[in-house]
Amino acid sequence: MKILYIAGREESYSRTRIVIRALEMRGHEVVKCLPPDKAFKHYPRLLLDALRKAPSCDIVLTGFYGQLLTPAMRLLTWKPIVFDMYITTYDTMVFDRAKAKPGSFKAKVYAWGDWLSYKAASISILDSDHVIQHFGRYARTATDKMRRLFLAVDNTVIHPRPRQRTDDRFLVHFHGEFIPFHGVRHILRAAKLLENEGVDFQIIGRGLTFEQDMALMKELDLRNVRILDPVPYAGLATHMAEADICLGIFGENERAELVITNKANEAIGMGKPLITRRNAPVQELLTHRESAYFVEPANPQAIADAILELKRDPALRQRIAENGHRKFLEYGTVEKLGEGLERILLEALGRRA
Repeated sequence: MKILYIAGREESYSRTRIVIRALEMRGHEVVKCLPPDKAFKHYPRLLLDALRKAPSCDIVLTGFYGQLLTPAMRLLTWKPIVFDMYITTYDTMVFDRAKAKPGSFKAKVYAWGDWLSYKAASISILDSDHVIQHFGRYARTATDKMRRLFLAVDNTVIHPRPRQRTDDRFLVHFHGEFIPFHGVRHILRAAKLLENEGVDFQIIGRGLTFEQDMALMKELDLRNVRILDPVPYAGLATHMAEADICLGIFGENERAELVITNKANEAIGMGKPLITRRNAPVQELLTHRESAYFVEPANPQAIADAILELKRDPALRQRIAENGHRKFLEYGTVEKLGEGLERILLEALGRRA
């Protein structure tokens, strides 16, 4: 296929980059309409470029942030459009950024934007059946044009590798933004519970709750936690390789109920045992005590207990790591993303894979 790919994020953005690579690996030609950065001011130029390029292409794929681009592309071309929705406006603005309260006029406007882009596309993509059902409820629409496609990460970087560490400390790793649904404060309180158990933590990131979390760390007088600045993707994999366990998310807000997150995929992609909060999306991919270890949300004691159990049971730790990595190879690689995207694009074109 010759695919017009238009997105609101630059080519170096992780989702943009791996989608292009996934399709090119399947032998498709990707005609790119991409901005130099994420600013909305580039959208008029993107659409003019797409109008010029679309006639020679078989199909249009809109990427993140496509809630504005997808309806515009429907006005510019009647070719089939597949919308890689990835993240909904409603969930981002209502739950992540708290820009509107559920049920408010602004929240309804955000929901309408998601609905309009869904209606404009031939097929849209989200990363779990649970989120698809959630979308149908808040957008008040049928979801027959939605398809599930699990998140993928760059497995040329994220893959098992030998540890270079020579000490015998037990290391627990977390990386990500300091934001409410990640629940870094619960990790810090779990670290306090484990300060006499020979468990060290490394936390990589910055973000919205960083100042509060650092104040909590000082209040708890934590000696077994090291906070590191964000690092390049390859450096992130190096840090993860040194860990015995990797952590996912632990927040209790609505957003935390709706995501698997890249960090969970990255943990199983590295062949590390993952501890994360239980929610419906992650249970579509992984199984408790088989391919991950689930805990209840906002529960530092549960996090600490899970870490201790895995520390004391190397066989369980290895089984979870190995089974998690098998799931990653089945669903989470760039190759698997390419297979899934190709199947959906062909469906939109009315062809069989």
